[in-house]
Order: sequence, then C-alpha cells, then structure tokens
Amino acid sequence: MHVNRFRFWILSLLLFLYLAGVLIISAITLQDSKNKPTKPKPQYLQVSKLKHYELNFSGFKSPLPKSKINWCKELKYLVPPRPPVALASFPGSGNTWVRYLLQQSTGILTGSIYRDYSLLKNGFPAENVVNGSVLLVKTHEFGQNAKKLYSKAILLVRSPTAAIQAEFNRQSGGHVGFASPLRYKRSKGKSDWEQFVYDKLQAWKQTNLDWLYNFTGPTHVIFYEHLVDNLENNLRSMLNFLEHPISEELFNCAMERKEGIYRRKKRAIVFDPFSSKMKEKIKEEQERVYEAIYNFASPTKR
Repeated sequence: MHVNRFRFWILSLLLFLYLAGVLIISAITLQDSKNKPTKPKPQYLQVSKLKHYELNFSGFKSPLPKSKINWCKELKYLVPPRPPVALASFPGSGNTWVRYLLQQSTGILTGSIYRDYSLLKNGFPAENVVNGSVLLVKTHEFGQNAKKLYSKAILLVRSPTAAIQAEFNRQSGGHVGFASPLRYKRSKGKSDWEQFVYDKLQAWKQTNLDWLYNFTGPTHVIFYEHLVDNLENNLRSMLNFLEHPISEELFNCAMERKEGIYRRKKRAIVFDPFSSKMKEKIKEEQERVYEAIYNFASPTKR
C-alpha cells in the first residue's frame, strides 16, 4: 500500500516538473519572437513588374530586353516648347523607327498619345507626353478630335500589305516579334487572320485619307518604302519640315546607327498568308489611297 502511494507521488512530481519545463521553454521562445523583427510577407505579384508586360491576343509575353540604345546625344525636351506636331500613321507603318531616327538626329524626345510600357522603358521616356515640349507626337487615331491638337503633321504611309502584317505580328509577338504560323490558320471554319485583314484594311484607308483630306495644317507625306530606300534625303526632309536645325554631326551619327532595336528583322514564312481575294481588295484600296496622295499632297508642304 505504501509502495503504491510512493510511486504515485513520484510520478506526480515528474509530471509536474515536465509541465513546468514546457511552460518555461514556451515563455522564452515567445519572448525571443517578440524581440526579432517581423519578416515581411513575400510579394509574389507586384504592380511594378506588370508594367514590363503587354497583354495581347496571346496573353502575357516576355518583356523587351533592357534598352541598350547608344544615343548620339543625351535626350532632352524642347526649350522653349512650340505647337505640337503629329506623327500620324496606321499601326505597323514604321512609326517607332521614325521616332528613333528623329531622336538620334536631334537629341530631342518624341512623344505619344499612348503609354506603351515597353517603349517607355526602352528608349522613349516621353511616352504619353502630348504637348509642344517634344519634337512630335505619335498617333494612330483619326477623326475630328484626333487632329485638333496639332499645328502640323507628318503622315507616314506604308503599303497596306506590309503594314497589316506588321501589326498582326506586333499584336502576337511584340514590337520586334512574329506571329506563329498557326495564327494564320482557320479555326472552326473561320479565319481570324482573314477578318483581321479586311478590318485593318478599312482602318488603313480611313487613317490616311482622313489626315490627308481633313487635317487643315501643313502636312508632310512620307512613304515608308521611300524612307528605307533613301533614308538620308527623307530624314532631312522631315527635319526641314519640323524646322529643326540640322547638326551634321548628329545627322551622321544617326545614319551610322540607323537600324536601332525596333526594326523587325525579315523572316520568311513558307506560305503566302494573303489569298487572291485579299490581294484583289488590298490592291483596290491601295490604288485609291495612293492616287489621292499623289493628286492632293506633295512630299513637302501643301
């Protein structure tokens, strides 16, 4: 009887000591955790990172490489500012390349009515600046409200076949990427590409004719193909139209660095994406617009 009672008290004492030890250790751990700085929760999705991406048909895509543009002169704003000038074009007509050439040959920033984060981070810090502090302002818009801000305009025209395909590539692969060949194929009996061609062809015609006929300020028409074939003369003509003094040192530097990072490299595809029906319609609209340009405008001022 006494032995059992003795064992009971021994076990009770051991249990008490065990529980006391647990409580002491817990108290010490809690105190240490209070003294340590709180570790911030990881931010898995930050808004600043999203700015490096564009959302297009194919969803998020990789950002352009960090700008490695070697500018001929540090870029700056116009001082004093002057009435805004438009650089108007249908998308895919080489607008970004023209902005690059003008920035290289003048050292003056160009603006845009858009806020393209890939361009903002890669050579065009005046994206979304729409006033006379920039050399000119990029726009793809047309209509009465689209033109009323500007005192004069450069209208950049590219053949509809090349411009439409360039815009299709941009929407699929970014400023220098390409659309996958699968994007041109039919899906469930319908072709997104075919509809894209007809819709954009009408937009191409409306953009060029609206700026040609309805803009009341001086207009300088530049054909993209002529710019490629004779860059020096056409770049000089744009600078003269902008009434910006030409620095031969900067101009020669711009000619040496004419390619930049925003001209899409040519890539052959193994099939012709334009059907005979598309080509017929494109030819009809192209002839109509080019005839209007040749009859109504000149490569200088009208």
